[in-house]
Amino acid sequence: MLRVIRNWREQRAVQRHAIPEALWQLTLLRYPFLTRRSANDLAELRRLCSLFLATKEFHGVDGFEVTDEVAVAVAAQACLPVLRLGLSWYDGFVGIVMHAGEVVAQRSFQDEDGVVHEYDEELAGEAMEGGPLMLAWQAIAVSDDPAQFGADAVFNVVIHEFAHVIDMRDGVADGVPPLDSAARERWIDVIDAEWEKFCARLDAGEETLIDPYGGEAVEEFFAVAVEAFFVAPAAMRAEAPAMYRLLADFFGQDPAA
Repeated sequence: MLRVIRNWREQRAVQRHAIPEALWQLTLLRYPFLTRRSANDLAELRRLCSLFLATKEFHGVDGFEVTDEVAVAVAAQACLPVLRLGLSWYDGFVGIVMHAGEVVAQRSFQDEDGVVHEYDEELAGEAMEGGPLMLAWQAIAVSDDPAQFGADAVFNVVIHEFAHVIDMRDGVADGVPPLDSAARERWIDVIDAEWEKFCARLDAGEETLIDPYGGEAVEEFFAVAVEAFFVAPAAMRAEAPAMYRLLADFFGQDPAA
């Protein structure tokens, strides 16, 4: 009975937040990597987007208008990683704060001598445990065409920040999503080795498809690897096959196939 009620509620939510065909096709045209899917996958992605729009609250800041175009663009990219996992992975937050452009955040850290250093950081997005999640439309509006990625690193702020949401589902941002003990040990073995190899490549001055920002910390490496996995999967599989397989097993997807 509970399953029947849940399915009925989902059907009503999908109907109430149905995405018009023209808008859906515009979204697929703008982000071509989304179309590297079967017809069944695209139908499921569209359904998840409607449920996502029914459960999340968008807020525009400083006069930025969150149009249907903006909301669907975010939803489509956010739902791609959980196409097989399900939207429950995003249950930990509701609010999505949208800015027109990048946001300057004041940061500080204390060095080994106890001296506090303050600096400004420009952000295209930021995910926090429990939300809200912040995104800059200027960074999202650029078309993510897989054909443009050669030596250039992949950049997709929506997938990046939602990868952090997945990572933090267990309350810790450490590059390790919630897994059972055996799978967790294997995950740590693979991602630590892959991160070390990645950092060595950066130190050697090599260009990488995975964004160099991943050298900052293993949790950032996870997020930028997820970007590459979904946006430029064939190139990512060639560059980092072990990391690609780790992500393919976790997400239940093989977009390079």
